[in-house]
Amino acid sequence: MLIFEKSVSGRKSFRLPEIDVPEELLSEHIPEHYLAKSGPSLPEVSEVDLIRHYTGLSRKSFGVDLGFYPLGSCTMKYNPKINEDISGLQGFSQIHPFQSEDTVQGAMEVIYELDKCLCAITGMSRFTLQPAAGAHGEFTGLLIAKAYFKSKGQKRSVVIIPDSSHGTNPASAAMCGFKTVQVKSDSRGCIDMEKLEEVLNEDTAVLMLTNPNTLGLFEEDILKITEMVHEAGALLYYDGANLNAILGICRPADLGFDIVHLNLHKTFSTPHGGGGPGAGPVGVTEKLVPYLPVPLVDMKDDRYYFNYNMPQSIGRVGTFYGNFSILLRAYAYILTYGREHIRKVGEMAVLNANYLMKKLSEDYYLPYKRTCKHEFVLSASEQKKYGVRALDIAKKLLDYGFHAPTIYFPLIVEEAIMIEPTETECRETLDSFIQVMKDIAKDAREKPDSFCHSPSTTPVGRLDEVSAARKPVLRWGG
Repeated sequence: MLIFEKSVSGRKSFRLPEIDVPEELLSEHIPEHYLAKSGPSLPEVSEVDLIRHYTGLSRKSFGVDLGFYPLGSCTMKYNPKINEDISGLQGFSQIHPFQSEDTVQGAMEVIYELDKCLCAITGMSRFTLQPAAGAHGEFTGLLIAKAYFKSKGQKRSVVIIPDSSHGTNPASAAMCGFKTVQVKSDSRGCIDMEKLEEVLNEDTAVLMLTNPNTLGLFEEDILKITEMVHEAGALLYYDGANLNAILGICRPADLGFDIVHLNLHKTFSTPHGGGGPGAGPVGVTEKLVPYLPVPLVDMKDDRYYFNYNMPQSIGRVGTFYGNFSILLRAYAYILTYGREHIRKVGEMAVLNANYLMKKLSEDYYLPYKRTCKHEFVLSASEQKKYGVRALDIAKKLLDYGFHAPTIYFPLIVEEAIMIEPTETECRETLDSFIQVMKDIAKDAREKPDSFCHSPSTTPVGRLDEVSAARKPVLRWGG
């Protein structure tokens, strides 16, 4: 029931004091076209009905605090609530970016120290914390590459992108004015080295690479790839969306990467989804530091300051200094684990993924039979023979109380089901998910017609997804 349908004339949840500004003063100082002719059309309900209504709505939304959310390539994991408390401290939440440096030294220290932490984790020399999300980080990293080649008098115009890449990679390259060239994957799910050699030349500016890739597989030839890219005079870009798998285990810089963006909201604690919030810091090796966005936070005489003295900088890429509350959560997360324990995040993510993959490959087709990292991709091609597709399996999972995994991505796998369990899930939860997936595979063989009615236990049944995307109804029209 809509809140408007509960409305009863005269009921109130609050009482405001009478306005104490004389009406003639209002009309004198506020232009008439800014004055409302009538009150807002709001529902009239009591406080208890208001609370019950919105509490009820919150229970209809699925989230990581309510259940397992195995969304491949998005890392929807539980986030410690202490980080929420820290980001809400008044000394952080009530400051303003226009305040003078002397009054925000604590916040600047967080930015400065987080930069150092991310450098230690990735092996990079410096980070900008301005980018608001991963795709924004890609855009920033490619602008840095463009500025670098321009300063060297080189007009390189091509970005090479694997066919298993995140869709934002080619979009970011196009936004920066680059042409994109796709390189195919081999039978093991990694870059085809012969194909890479064919497309790599003096016009190549950057190879964008996710490692492990979106199939959850580690690029075993990464050192050879690095050598080839650098011999061609190009830069190697690390898409850090999958950093969870190698966190504390190996560093992008040690693999030969020149630029890296990180999704703090995936790896370092921020509930995300629905478009935000996020943060996509970009780190670079020493030769690219001069091109980072301004300002960087530096320290002199025990005082933090905003350093704008960077004549080769690409300029600002975001408002002020980044999504500070997200940076703060990430800093708290990293300090909580510390250097000694952060490796466990990567190890447990890999262990959970391989456990699920081994169990589920008994009932679903596994296109790449290799040890995976933090995620893996199954195919519903066997279930498709009975008329049950990946979409049907995803909808059926909702009836069992699990959020669906990513489906139909990466595009190179037919009927792809991409699963990422994350390090925060216990074995009992994984076992429950395994059993449900096995039950679904059995139903696909024995009673495939039952899938057309799923989901049947959710507040909204199966939608016309094409119409929902192209003709969304975003407001109540009563």
